[in-house]
Amino acid sequence: MSPNDPIDRPTDSPTDQPTDRATDQATDQATDRPTDRPTDSAPDDARGGRTSSAGSALEKSLRILEAVAAPGGPHRLADVTAAAAVPKSSTFRILASLVEQGFVHQDSESRYGAGPRLRGLSALVTGGEPASIGRILGELQQTTGQTVHLALHSGETITYIQKLESDQPFRTASRVGMRMPLHTTAIGKSILAHLPEAEVRGLIAAAGLPARTPRTLTTARELSAQLAEVRARGFALDDEENEPTIRCIGAAVLRPDGRPVGGVSVTTVTFLVSREEIEAYAPALRSATEALAPLL
Repeated sequence: MSPNDPIDRPTDSPTDQPTDRATDQATDQATDRPTDRPTDSAPDDARGGRTSSAGSALEKSLRILEAVAAPGGPHRLADVTAAAAVPKSSTFRILASLVEQGFVHQDSESRYGAGPRLRGLSALVTGGEPASIGRILGELQQTTGQTVHLALHSGETITYIQKLESDQPFRTASRVGMRMPLHTTAIGKSILAHLPEAEVRGLIAAAGLPARTPRTLTTARELSAQLAEVRARGFALDDEENEPTIRCIGAAVLRPDGRPVGGVSVTTVTFLVSREEIEAYAPALRSATEALAPLL
């Protein structure tokens, strides 16, 4: 689960992301864009009294983030535009960048919601609260003495948003903000195990099953068999499938409807912790994910 290098390509980028254009006007003149794509020629009253030049790019981006994070999401482009009072073409372009950077997530219906990096910031800000994410992860780290990760699901990858180091005299290569494949990590496999089969097939078709080590599962048949085991046991294992000498146990954090929002893992090194020993962490791991569910 702990990687050498982050995945270098963006995920969750809007499927209708525009090509580079010098101005909003050039964007709006394109005739091969979806009808939901707006123009900046709308009157000021249609934009809440603001002109396209009202506010800096940073101010516009912050207003868009606030609109995306508002209750009732995910939100359609038109709703984000109205709430942020930013011209639609500018909103579309800013959202495309925020999706690429992981601050915003675009779903299959082209609606926008909080992305893993935005959720990660929220987790860091609320870290001092009594029922905080940090406290729950800290208790898990103290119980196991091993490295603990919290990651959120983002399209074809997971994104680490918190990491607590092991008590052991070694450090793993993972870091907060790093994105990793689903099929090679314990957290990723625990997430896949709770997704509909059709969605899993779509993710495999989009990202493939590339090998990161000789132990990586690289066929849909192998992965499907292991996901069935994950559902039966309630946890997933990464047994040197993402990085040599690294073994992890992970479990999904589930929303009330049973859909995974992310997961937690305990990471060890194979020469210090056996497979049987790491599986013994499963009860503490499940307790942590259950406690985290209302906070994510």
